[in-house]
Amino acid sequence: MDGLQVYLSGEIHTAWREEIFRGAAAEDLDIDFTGPVTNHEASDAAGDMLGDEDKAFWRDHKSAKVNSIRTKTLIEASDLVIVRFGDQFKQWNAAFDAGMCAALDTPYITLHDENIIHPLKEVDAAAMAWATTTDQVVEILKYISQN
Repeated sequence: MDGLQVYLSGEIHTAWREEIFRGAAAEDLDIDFTGPVTNHEASDAAGDMLGDEDKAFWRDHKSAKVNSIRTKTLIEASDLVIVRFGDQFKQWNAAFDAGMCAALDTPYITLHDENIIHPLKEVDAAAMAWATTTDQVVEILKYISQN
């Protein structure tokens, strides 16, 4: 199998992406990782090149559309998506990405703690797997990367 294309969606306040990068590198997995812009300021400014806005809603609206171009393009190009839900903030964008994966028939794995099983039951029901640790995600990536 040639290198997997894996999109890392969701929560940006912890180092879960870096843990997966390190784990995949330690296992010498041939994976190209992509994901959203994880810098809040840069993400919020994604639509600023389209002109200034006096209302925050329209600035957010334009930036959301520009960000969605990136997200949709990268998810469509992915073999697999990892969708991380953290405990501290509501990740509506992550739930949206999971729904996009389900609609596109792109396999995805959810990554979250047990304490949010109930609110994510529909998202988890369409996932190919639910992991609680990044080590579990790396083990899945290792398994599906085997020849």
